[in-house]
Amino acid sequence: MLRSVFLAAAVALAAGAAGAAPLVSALPAATARDRAVPRYDHVIVIVEENTGYRTIVERGWAPKLAALAHEYGSATHMYAETHPSEANYIALLGGDTFGIHDDDAWYCVPGSARAFCHDTSAADYVSHLIDGPNLATKLRAKGLAWRAYLEDIPAPGSLAMMSAGNATTPPALYAAKHTGFTNFASVHRDTDLAHELVGFDALHADLRAGTVPAFALVVPNQCNEMHGIGARNAPADCSGGDEALVRRGDAYAADLVAAIQASPIWTAPNANTAIVITWDEDGKEFRAPGSPNSCCVTDAHNPGGGHIATIVVTSHGPRGAVDPTPYDHYSLLRTIEDALRLDGHLRHAGDATVLPMTPLFATTP
Repeated sequence: MLRSVFLAAAVALAAGAAGAAPLVSALPAATARDRAVPRYDHVIVIVEENTGYRTIVERGWAPKLAALAHEYGSATHMYAETHPSEANYIALLGGDTFGIHDDDAWYCVPGSARAFCHDTSAADYVSHLIDGPNLATKLRAKGLAWRAYLEDIPAPGSLAMMSAGNATTPPALYAAKHTGFTNFASVHRDTDLAHELVGFDALHADLRAGTVPAFALVVPNQCNEMHGIGARNAPADCSGGDEALVRRGDAYAADLVAAIQASPIWTAPNANTAIVITWDEDGKEFRAPGSPNSCCVTDAHNPGGGHIATIVVTSHGPRGAVDPTPYDHYSLLRTIEDALRLDGHLRHAGDATVLPMTPLFATTP
């Protein structure tokens, strides 16, 4: 009965989005590969910025992350959806880019003249606040908690577009375009928002206490995530050359992984935790002529965001795994849904061309 009710709801939701992928795929879409993804207690996704696969894994600029990829698991053919950043975060959390192809504010609508809204008269400009199912709504429906740990967010629950600077701190260390959750109307309606959009003080407190929720999105500030800012007071390795910026982000991400691995959510004997380090898009990476820019799902709003690294570090999973399967952000979303035993798959995450990242999450008895 519950199964048929869920299927009917999914069909009804799909009917409201003419010509679009269903908002939530029907339950029978689960495959043997989905069912082979073990159940995880915690999935923590760390998102880095604007750096291609070769730079992280092969070039030598990110030695600590490359070592983690070698020790644990690496998706060698992972692709982003589009350029620039924002739509990739939305895809990871909602299963679609929803027609967004810029970094505009969540409040922007066609014709808007507000700050952080650009080219809103374009024929293909869409509302940037999405009213539909997403990973947060699915987790809540399953009785599971989530948090977005956002370094330098102005205040818990803040919907600001960026953080302000001062005499010693550069502006825009925090940028909402790298948040994803704030593009969903359900998150804006959430009465517990101040508990769910939080800073890194909360991250480290939760790690020490072992209270990290089932799903956590971890986004360092723009100096620490390899994005960089050319603002006043920015450190030399934040506003300077690409190599220094990547090395800074490499060291910072490795420290985050070490902090997670020191937490009870990792050290407890029966804890099954996965850390995923991925990137929003390729950025400035060299791409040989004819090499792919995308995989799995490509349409007018998903032209491809380039070849990115994705590293999967698990407490009880594979070691030294190299997975050449073509994946994208929808593949990661599908895997999160499988690992946390959420019902169905969000939009493109349920497409037949999108596979879960099963080999990188498989656990041994």
